[in-house]
Formats: sequence, C-alpha cells, structure tokens
Amino acid sequence: MMSQSRGHGGSGVRMRELYVLLCVVLTLPGCRGFLPNFWSRVLTLSLDSYTHQFITEQGVLNVTLETLSMANTHQHTQKQAGLGRGFWHAVGEVVHSNAAMDFLSSTRSDPVYHFDSERVEESMAMLRQFWAQTLLSARAKEYQGARHSLGQLLHSLQDFYSHSNWVEMGQHSIYLHLLQPGQPAFPVATEDTPTCMECHSATCRDNLLPRLTQSQQYPLLLTTGYFSTYPPKPQGKCSHGGVLDSSRHQGAKGGINKDSTSPLFSPHHYLHVEAARLATTATLTVLRDLRDSVGNISFLRLFSVKQPPALVFVMDTTGSMFEEITAARLRAHSIIQARANTPEQPGTFLLVPFHDPGVGPVYETEKPEEFMSYMENLMALGGGDEPEMCLSAIQLALTHSPPLSEIFVFTDASPKDAHLYNAVRALILEKQCKMTFLLTEDPSHKMKGSRRKRRRRRETLSPDRFALYSSLSSVSGGLTVFTTNSDIHRVSAIVEDNTAADKVTLLHAESDSDSNLSHYFSVDNSVKCVTLHLTGDLRQCVLSSPTDRTQSLLNQQGPLAECEQFQGLYRISLLSPIEPGQWHLNTIADGHVTFNAIADSNVDFLYYFAVEANGTHPGLAKVEGSPIAGVPTFLVLAVTGLLPNAKASFSHVTLLGANGESLQKVWLNSSSSSASSGEELVGWMASVPRVPFCVRLSGRDGGGNRLERVSTEMIQHTHIKIQVLSIPRLVPGHSTTVFFDVQNHGPARNLTLTADDDRGYLSQRGPHSLSVGERGSVRGEVELQTPKGAEAGGAVTMTLTVRVLDSLDSNYAVLHLTVVPPDPDMSPPSCSIMRVEHTCPGPTQCTGVRWTVSLAVTDRGCSGLASLQLSQGQGILTLLHSPTDPLGDSLEENQPTPKHKPQNQRDRERTSPAHGENGYAELDPRLVQGNPPLNVAQWTGRLPKPLWVRYTSPCCSPQAELLVWDGAGNMRRCHLTASQQRGIRERSGVSDSAGEMPLQSCFLLFSLLSLIWTVPLLVDVGSFLYVK
Repeated sequence: MMSQSRGHGGSGVRMRELYVLLCVVLTLPGCRGFLPNFWSRVLTLSLDSYTHQFITEQGVLNVTLETLSMANTHQHTQKQAGLGRGFWHAVGEVVHSNAAMDFLSSTRSDPVYHFDSERVEESMAMLRQFWAQTLLSARAKEYQGARHSLGQLLHSLQDFYSHSNWVEMGQHSIYLHLLQPGQPAFPVATEDTPTCMECHSATCRDNLLPRLTQSQQYPLLLTTGYFSTYPPKPQGKCSHGGVLDSSRHQGAKGGINKDSTSPLFSPHHYLHVEAARLATTATLTVLRDLRDSVGNISFLRLFSVKQPPALVFVMDTTGSMFEEITAARLRAHSIIQARANTPEQPGTFLLVPFHDPGVGPVYETEKPEEFMSYMENLMALGGGDEPEMCLSAIQLALTHSPPLSEIFVFTDASPKDAHLYNAVRALILEKQCKMTFLLTEDPSHKMKGSRRKRRRRRETLSPDRFALYSSLSSVSGGLTVFTTNSDIHRVSAIVEDNTAADKVTLLHAESDSDSNLSHYFSVDNSVKCVTLHLTGDLRQCVLSSPTDRTQSLLNQQGPLAECEQFQGLYRISLLSPIEPGQWHLNTIADGHVTFNAIADSNVDFLYYFAVEANGTHPGLAKVEGSPIAGVPTFLVLAVTGLLPNAKASFSHVTLLGANGESLQKVWLNSSSSSASSGEELVGWMASVPRVPFCVRLSGRDGGGNRLERVSTEMIQHTHIKIQVLSIPRLVPGHSTTVFFDVQNHGPARNLTLTADDDRGYLSQRGPHSLSVGERGSVRGEVELQTPKGAEAGGAVTMTLTVRVLDSLDSNYAVLHLTVVPPDPDMSPPSCSIMRVEHTCPGPTQCTGVRWTVSLAVTDRGCSGLASLQLSQGQGILTLLHSPTDPLGDSLEENQPTPKHKPQNQRDRERTSPAHGENGYAELDPRLVQGNPPLNVAQWTGRLPKPLWVRYTSPCCSPQAELLVWDGAGNMRRCHLTASQQRGIRERSGVSDSAGEMPLQSCFLLFSLLSLIWTVPLLVDVGSFLYVK
C-alpha cells in the first residue's frame, strides 16, 4: 500500500515494539525470495532492501501513470494522489496475493513457486499458467480473480532474478523466454552437473563455476539455489544460502541468493540491487504486455483507476413495488446525468432483480444508457408469500460488485433465504461493501389494506422479520431506513449522496437508548459538502459548530445546516462556508437510531490486520477473515489521496464500539524511512477488543485541524480460523477439491461448517458438524463439479463459514476460483516473410528512400489471432486484403472488411478510426508506433487463416518490431531490419546457382499453401525477419 504521511507514537510504544522486534529476530526461521513486504526489512535488519511489495507497487503505479500519459513530475504527483482509493485497494490485492506465496503452507516451501532447486522448467510452465489465467479473468471482466493470479505471477517472476545465476551470467536484460516460449532459451544445468564451489564466509564471491558465468567454449547454463532439505541437494550444487538455510552446510557450501542487502541472509547481497533492477524491469514488461493484451481501458478498470463508486441496485419486483422501482429509476437517471458532465469514466452499473420465487439475472454494464434500459424494463408484477429470496439477490450483487461498493436494496418483504446470512456477511466484510436497505414497510405498524391486497399473507408477520437486514447494514456500516411509498423518492436521495466520487465517512454510530446522545465529528481543510443521515425517530436534534454556534434542526431555520425530514430519515446538509474543527450533535431519540456523517474529500485510508509470519519467509501476513482473539496483531494502514506537499500527520487509530465509544487507541509509526518507497503506517496491539468495533484514523491537517476518517465495517474477534490450503483451477467437466484447515484457538468446541458458491458448483453445501479439541485443528475439504459447458475465464466465488454451536463465535473465508480451458493454447503465433519490395542504400544515403516488406501472420494454436501492435519503428503497418502477387504486382491495400456489418457502417468505420471499448484500435487497418493494439480477431476468427500485412518505413529508420497476440494471450515479437535486405538479395542469387529453389518460386508455393489455410511454409530469406 502507498502512503505519504508519517505517524508519531509515544516512546513507551516504540520501546515495546523494539522489544517485540528483538524477540522476533532472535527466533527467526529461514528466509527465501525477495523479502515479502516492509516488515521483512525490519526483521532481517536490511532496511534498504527491495521487497516484492515495493517492486509490485511501483510497477503498477508507473504503468498506470504511463497509461494515463503523465508528462512531468508535478502532474505525476498530482495524478498519483488522484488515482482514487479504489486504485490502492486493487494494488493491495495484487500485493497481498504476491506476498501470500511466501506465507501459505501450500506454496511457501514448494520450489516451483520460487524458482528454487533448479526447477526452472516447472516454474516456467507455472508462470505461463498464471499469465493465461490472468488474461482469461481480465478479458471476462473478473477483475478480482485477475488481480489474484497476477500477484502470483509477479512473485515467481521476481524470484527468478534473485534465486538464479542470471545476474552472475552478466545478463543486463530480462529473460524473455520465461513467459514467451518463442524467445531464445538457456539450458538448465542437469542434476549431475556441479554448479558451485565451496564458500566459507557470509559473503560469497566467484563461487559459481565458470561454465555458469563466463564460459565461451560451452553454452552458459542456468541454475538456481537449493533450500533446506526439500528436495535434497545433490553434491556440488549451489545452495540458496543465508544463516538459516540448512543446506548451506552441504557441499558446495555457501549460497547464491540476492534477496536482500544483508550478508546474513544473502551471500550474493552485493548483487541485490541489480537483481531488483531486473525484477522491476520484468514486472514492468508483464504489466505493459497485460495492458497491450486487454487494452488500455480494461487495464485501468482492472486497477479501478479513477472509478466512481459502482451504482448497485437490488430490486424487489413484486406487484407492491411500483413506487420503489420508479424512485430507483429516477435516482439512477439523475446520477447518470451528473456523471455525464465529468471527464471521468461513468463507472460500473449493476442491477439484480428478485421476484417470487425467481432471482436475477444480474445486469452488469459500464454503459449508462444500457443500465437505464434495464431499469426501464423493470415491472412490478405478481407476488406471493411475504418472505422472498432477497439474500440470494444480495449474494449475487456482492459477487459481481467491485470492492468498496455501496449496495442499495429496495423491498417491502422479509428474507425467505435466511440460511444465506453468514455467506452474505462474509462477502460484505471481504469486499468492504456497504449495505443500505430502503424498506417501505414499518414492522411496528399493521399493513394498510391496499398493500395487503397486493401481497398475500398466510400467517401473522413477526415484528422482527427485518432483523437480518438491520444486522447486515450494521455490520457493513450502512443504513436501514423504514419509510413509506409517498416518501421513498425523497428518501432515495441517500443513493446520490453516497455514490458521488470521493465520499469519506466522518462519523458512524448506532444506539438503542432513549437517553440523550452526543456525537462529535471533525471537519478538516480538505472537506467539502458535509451531509448527515440520521435514521429513527428523533425528539430533539441540536447541532453545534466549532465556534459554539448552535441550531435546533427539527424546528428552526439557522445558519449552520438545512434539515429535511422524511418518514424514517433525517437528511442534514451543512451550509457553506463550513467551519473547520470539531462539530457536536446532541439528540434525544425514541428507539434505535443511526448516525452517519459523510463528506467530499480525496483524503481517506485503507487498512488490514496482519500477524507476524515467522516461517521460511518472514514478514507480516494479512489476516484473512476475522482477527483472532488474544493474538498479538498489527494494524497496517495507508492514507490515500494526500499530495506529497500536504502537511498532514497521523498519530493513531481508535477502535470504536457500535455506539461510537472509544474501546482502544493504537499508536501508529511509519513502516519506512523513505516516503518515496511507499511507506505505510503500522500499529501493534497485544489483542483486539472482544466486542465488535470499527476503525477511526486520527491526525492533523496542515492548519492544525483535527483530521479524522472512519472505516465503518464492524470487526468481530474470533477464536476460530479457516486456513485454505489450496485455490485450484476449475476445469469444465471435471471435479475439483478445495482443502482447508479449521483451527481452534480456544477450548474444545463443536462447530458447524457451511459452504456456498454463486454458480451452484458445490456438491455439498452443509451444514457439516465438526468437533475440534482445545487449540486443535481439523482438516476439511469440499468438492466442486464444473459443468462441461462452463466458459473459460468465468469466476466462481465460494464462501466457507464456520460457527460455534454454543456461542456467536464465527469466521469465514472467501475464495475466487477461475474456470480454465482443459487444453490451454500455449503456442505463440508465427510471422513469416513473404516479399521484399524495396531495399535501402547505405546508411549515409537513407534520406528520402523507403524499404518495404510483406508478411504473413498466422496463429499456430487453436485460439485465433487476436491483435497486432507496432511497438518500434517509424513506418506504417498496413493490413492487406489478400497476399501480394509473388510475381511483383502488389494488390491494392483494401481494408479487411468484417462480416455481418452493413456497407454504410463499414464505410464510416474505414474513414473514422476508432478505439473499441477495451482500448483497441478496432477498424483502422493502418498502424504506427504508439497506436494501441489493433483487434484483428473479427477478420481471422479461430481458423489458422494467415493475416497479410505490409510494413513500409523510411530507410533512416532501419528497424521495427511487430507484436502479435493470439486469443490465449501468447505473444510473438517479430523484428524487421532494413540493413539486412541487400544480404538477402545476394544470398538468393547464390542459392539459385547452387541449385536450390528460387526465392520467387518459394514465395509462390507459400502463397498457394496459405490460400488453402495451411500452416505457412517458413522460407529461408536470410535474417531480414527474425522471430524471437
């Protein structure tokens, strides 16, 4: 995570943290890979080491800013601050997935995931699987799954440069063959080939055998270090090395890892910076290739760049819901109109209708007009029993919504599917989504006759039948509003209030007391447009400003705020100018009341809980699910939206109870000595509170005003933990097993385990009964059956929830699984020279002269060609209607015309180059350097039909590079060099005199073969075109 502010804590806190640090270092086990995250640098006493976290964060940030075409440093920092909270949350998902490879029991000791023990071929195969899975998910708009597999890919890729001898071989560029099979490969040392010499010191220099660093007689060999005892290290092989690698004592002694700058942990520490440089370059290359493969727009959506909050409606469409549907429709239209007047993307729109008994389908789009069409087609018809499948619809909405979304539920019926409560609660907490329920029925009043006629009742309705809704809104920090049909449109104003960009929370609290209630919230210099939402029945409400001016909001106009009263909701807007400082709200209420204060500000924060991971990879491992009671826990926090020159500081967080009361104060310290390295703030707790709590960040702005932000989801400690051991891929027509451990951190107890998924793939959902001993664990598994017709790239969200039978203790795990094809296409496309039309004179006579070459580009697998891009060269690449005449007469440069389009539309597209929805150049058949990839799938389909292209360039630009992708994401780099054309012509003459097939005849044969769609014949035309 990124932050640009420093925290300050007391000396007693620092002494305690230093004591904890010393204890951890003294008991530290082994360490492999670039260090996982910032805490690893502390544990290994190498504060200047590059970590997986730093390399990944900086890579994503730089490629994102590059994609947004940032120019100078000032714009760079301005835009970095304006990328949005959603961006840093998305980056955090990639970083956590990356770091988890060092923490999960299923990956941390497996050499394949870390390029250890000379498992180079297996590691490359796994890298390519991660790449294909990332592309599949991104193209299917399953962005959470894409971020997860991208983090895994980057971890292993980065490890290659610190674990192998690539740097020691004198290589100054990245090893492209790792992800591109068509690139040149280096052989890997066989098991019986010695690779290292003895080294008896902490720093090992020149301990690799010459054949692995500088051989000129034999090809250089790749090797990677062995770690610990698995697999056993053969005699004469290199160790990973470091004080805690037990294999370093076996011959050959020493090690070669470059994970850190500390000689205690990295024998080749002096090469750490170079290894990190190459790992950074490889990371940037992957991210750029990903951007080019999916398009600029999809890449920015993958990282939620400048995305406004998603607009998510869950709509009851039974006959009694006409007014509610109308209100939602009008609000959606108003929000869309407001977003249309901004330069940013309109965001994601999602609608999940539910009826009796149907649920769905999910309508999801980024096109506002399409969403409005969905809303216009909603009709309030029919009905049935009063309970309905509302939680099923909410589960679908949560599954498809981006993290940090606000979800609005319109209904007047209680849930029929209460068994889904735990799964829905788990998804809310995992995605940090807010739930707001707009209920047009008050459970404390009897139904009016008109509504009773439209919705049949078979039994007396319970007054607490909406309790599950209230519980879900409380857990998420949302609201439950009981209103009426006549007020629903005005009450729905909270939809617009909460889904505007850059909304932050200043106050959130609930109370069931009838007594006098006092709440405070602070306004800093970055805050604008403060709005308060109060639900319940108020008898008195007095607002006081920082300068002690007061206004009774219920019965008088005043200078401080405007209050709108509706059935079930009070909407209070502070009037400009809003005084900075601490505001006070004093109320007297009847029954339950909820307070929520929101404002416009780009300054917000993200956080997560973490525990020390002292296994083979030291660092802070993110807590998945709820934090464990009685376990020392770190709170890791990042402030978003602050400019580097903003003079703000943050001192502590306060853990608040449900009523807004302070439960615990946690002092914060900077996790980094350099703001440019992406510092975080971290606090330490001996234990988390035993009651539900939320997190409030406190500090000061540049004017000395108190700066506070609240993250509203309610966290509940637990004694039960679910540790998922594997996240397998789903293959159509096959069954898949997910293994997990349920760990008990308390006394012996009986549990119930429930599994659920959004696609219905689970064979058994439960509940299952489990008995776990005191501080014991039990191994479990669930099976998913993927249908044969499941589409590759599809995502399945599975939740595991466990509850203690005799208490409210519970926990959860959420898994994002991806459907992959049974036989993935791993073959990159091919490019082959067809014709040389013009040549260049010497380099001193290049002015005014051009060179031209015609190529055939063909898919060698089963995915079909996807796109082309000219990455280097000052010429023009043109798509041809058909191959050039091998006898010398070139055909006209007609544009390939996609099928099934009206002629007038095709004409418009020919003369009006456009970029498609994903950022591809869709229909312009000419490419120059700097253009996005050209989508060619519509012309070639999945058949092995060649695509004919011609490249023409000034002779003063003698080199070019063409990138070719297939539908599976395999890429081929085709290099063109003008200076080699004369050699081609000369060699063709020699070949003729030698009795070989003339070049022109070879071209003719190739054209004939290509016309019947066979794999093109690769003709020996010298080194004019060479494929890497």
